[in-house]
Amino acid sequence: AVAMAAPHLPALCLFDVDGTITAPRQAITPEMAAFLQRLRQKVKVGVVGGSDFDKIKEQLGDDVVENFDYVFPENGLVAYKDGKFLCKQNIQGHLGEEVLQDLINYCLSYIAKIKLPKKRGTFIEFRNGMINVSPIGRGCSQEERVEFYELDKREHIREKFVADLRREFAGKGLTFSIGGQISFDVFPDGWDKRYCLGIVANDGYKTIYFFGDKTMPGGNDYEIFTDSRTEGHSVTSPQDTRRICEELFF
Repeated sequence: AVAMAAPHLPALCLFDVDGTITAPRQAITPEMAAFLQRLRQKVKVGVVGGSDFDKIKEQLGDDVVENFDYVFPENGLVAYKDGKFLCKQNIQGHLGEEVLQDLINYCLSYIAKIKLPKKRGTFIEFRNGMINVSPIGRGCSQEERVEFYELDKREHIREKFVADLRREFAGKGLTFSIGGQISFDVFPDGWDKRYCLGIVANDGYKTIYFFGDKTMPGGNDYEIFTDSRTEGHSVTSPQDTRRICEELFF
């Protein structure tokens, strides 16, 4: 008898959230949401974002775990599959309190020395798998967010901050990643968006497509985009993402 080849699972498409399937920090449009449901009839679809689960729900809807085959908040350190919670990792257990507290203290004192047009609240946000650091503070309004982003493009506030931290915490196994408009992330080496690839590794996909907008070195999509386990696609907007998917799968 001829042995039947094991049927390959369909491909998996993994999407970054901000700038890839939504405008930055905005809710997904009904058109894009409907398109991704059509795409699910062809391939498995997952989202991987740096934000926590609550922020992903704000952008993609309270029923996000039903609407995607995989949901990976915090780069996959929190994971949902087929509508159910899968697993969770945390930074304090991994780094230890001493390094963690040195890092937090250093960031707070650095922020205290920067003069900006505006400062608001929540300069450091503690998440499961990372620390998010924002010189202006995450409590800023949309207008203040854009104002800071424009200033940062000219004065490289986040870039200088990160360069300083890399020197100060060299050899401590930390990665610093600038993403979005007002903040950067600090996490253990390897805990970038590649982390989720370890979770889907055993699910047998022949091809894993990744779509992201921050794919240049230093961007928070760079590592997963360049990883040999993915076929990476760099996008400029949700419209661009849709165009590429239509070319690939329809």
